[in-house]
Amino acid sequence: MSLLLIAASPSQKSRSGALLAGASERLQHLGLAPSTLRLRDLPAEALLHADLSDPQLRLAIDAVARAQVVVLATPIYKAAYSGLLKIFLDVLPQDGLKGKTVWTLATGGSLAHLLALDYGLLPVLSALGTRSHVDGVYACDSQIAKDAEGNYQINEDIERRLAVSASQVFDRIPKPALDTVQA
Repeated sequence: MSLLLIAASPSQKSRSGALLAGASERLQHLGLAPSTLRLRDLPAEALLHADLSDPQLRLAIDAVARAQVVVLATPIYKAAYSGLLKIFLDVLPQDGLKGKTVWTLATGGSLAHLLALDYGLLPVLSALGTRSHVDGVYACDSQIAKDAEGNYQINEDIERRLAVSASQVFDRIPKPALDTVQA
């Protein structure tokens, strides 16, 4: 079973990255072993020009194709998911998420952008073939605060919501795939 986490923040350290790390931890507690793709590490020119001959971009697209579950984590900027995520989704094949379970995670400055996932991202994911969507988790800046060392800390409410949605991911994994993960 392949479980792919996609970090769509252009920043090295970010609240959406912390949210994705929290999701990864919850999935690992359930016995799942996700791999992570950081879109910021892909070659910018290849992404911008949709250069599908670029080896790194090709590997990233192939990782999505192999995944049964895709977890997307994005910051919300100006009421929309990150441009980095948009560019990457644009280079996926038209049916690039067909038959996959997708879990969306997002962070934003306030609750005012809560619906950016439902009205901005979910229609694009649907157009790419997603038919199974786990309850998304949206967190405000105040719910993922920086500690004295500059690390992001997820509050208890968000931790609880991550645990609930991670359980949904676990429940949607085909049983034969689950047997090979635990073997």
